Amino acid sequence: MKRIVSIWILLMSLTMTCQTKNSPEKETLVPEFSKILDSLKVKGAVLIYDFSKKTYYSNDFSWAKKGNIPASTFKIPNSIIALETGVIKNDSAIFKWNGEQRWNKKWEQDLTFKEAFQFSCVPCYQEVARKIGVERMKTYLKKINYKEMIFDSSTIDNFWLEGESKITQTQQIQFLKRFYFSELPISKRTESIVKNILLIEKTDAYTLSGKTGLSVKNEWYNGWFVGYFEAKNKVYFFATNLEPIKKEAYNDEFLSARIMATKTAFKTLKNLK
Repeated sequence: MKRIVSIWILLMSLTMTCQTKNSPEKETLVPEFSKILDSLKVKGAVLIYDFSKKTYYSNDFSWAKKGNIPASTFKIPNSIIALETGVIKNDSAIFKWNGEQRWNKKWEQDLTFKEAFQFSCVPCYQEVARKIGVERMKTYLKKINYKEMIFDSSTIDNFWLEGESKITQTQQIQFLKRFYFSELPISKRTESIVKNILLIEKTDAYTLSGKTGLSVKNEWYNGWFVGYFEAKNKVYFFATNLEPIKKEAYNDEFLSARIMATKTAFKTLKNLK
């Protein structure tokens, strides 16, 4: 009798687990997010996924489902692949500055792997992509299910900055979710190193991890901020994609708007719940 009860409990537990994993994800429109973007003089979408509630929150789901070039958010899979292939040996790897003038003064120095990631050093990661090469890049992108990257030998070092590669905000979150929950076919060592370089802020109340991105096409700038937010034993994933309302509006305020909009959206969402 005890054995039958134990089997029944086990079956019920497995059933509930399957139901939780397969429970449909919901979408909730949050008009307040649009007000945040308006106040920052930008347009676009903030997309937040509450893992515990299996719910997406956004001001514009159509925008969140259209693809944009990943820009420097691609440094996340690029870092993973670099570590998995051995192009980057460990987290103490150094990128040597060749003395040439660079777009960002922070790049004009020797940089550690973490600094190159957090300073978003384009030349550093172009070097990484060239060393990985076309075939290995394609193999690993398929392996980690990072789709719609279009490149060949002539574009291996810039396909995430210009060209036809694209990713949606929903896809960004799905990828980050698989990464966060150790569902990617990569080593624990790689996962640990990349989680460390993703870390932006850690306080007693929360931990923020993520990566920004910036691209320009036909003089229109497009900005990203993607990552995850941990607080009170819960995790939220986010992908914010913005553009200036006017072409000439690109400035430092636009750059800061990516993170500002995301943080303000989290505060708004907390107050709405």
